[in-house]
Amino acid sequence: MEALGGRPGVHSARWAEDWIGELLRALEGVHERRARFVAALVAIGASGEPLYAEGTLEGRIADEPRGTGGFGYDPIFVPEGEERTVAELGDDWKRVHSHRARAAAALRAALR
Repeated sequence: MEALGGRPGVHSARWAEDWIGELLRALEGVHERRARFVAALVAIGASGEPLYAEGTLEGRIADEPRGTGGFGYDPIFVPEGEERTVAELGDDWKRVHSHRARAAAALRAALR
């Protein structure tokens, strides 16, 4: 996150024991709460040539956790164009719109 100098970044799963609580405490009083999830995939074809694909989900960090679906930061991540958190939007939404789904779609397209 820009507001946190790029933290937690690639260390998001190991950033803090209580990562949601720690992130919300770090953002107290911060109005600029833009964040993004990024997923990268690589496939090695028969020729040995790597194919790279990336998927990004832009959004913002909510003021408090909402919803019971998903895992990780889903209860506090509100995707761009949405009012609900990923945890509230649910697994069917994630299967189509998540950063992982977008990376998988990009890799499928690159494999064609």
